[in-house]
Amino acid sequence: MSNSVYDLLKKQRMNKKDITWLIPHQANLRIINAVGERVGISPEKIVVTINKYGNTTAATIPTAISELYEERKLRTGDNIVMTAFGGGFTWGATLLKWNPYIA
Repeated sequence: MSNSVYDLLKKQRMNKKDITWLIPHQANLRIINAVGERVGISPEKIVVTINKYGNTTAATIPTAISELYEERKLRTGDNIVMTAFGGGFTWGATLLKWNPYIA
């Protein structure tokens, strides 16, 4: 997943300092921490919900966004990088620029 984040940042002409929040798929804490370390993101910017909800499969990233929203941590213009992997060796990353007026 970290390679997907690198590719995304390159395509967007961004660097890791531009990431406000990193939301990796919440498969397990070891993978979440490894992605954060490989990308070089401080732990405070990594959203972790695995301890609270477990692995909710396809809902892990939307659940994490919901947590950020409910905790009032999201600000207009925040860059949220989401990365995931799935069955069949599929993976990817995407960027969401937070806009509360659309949400």
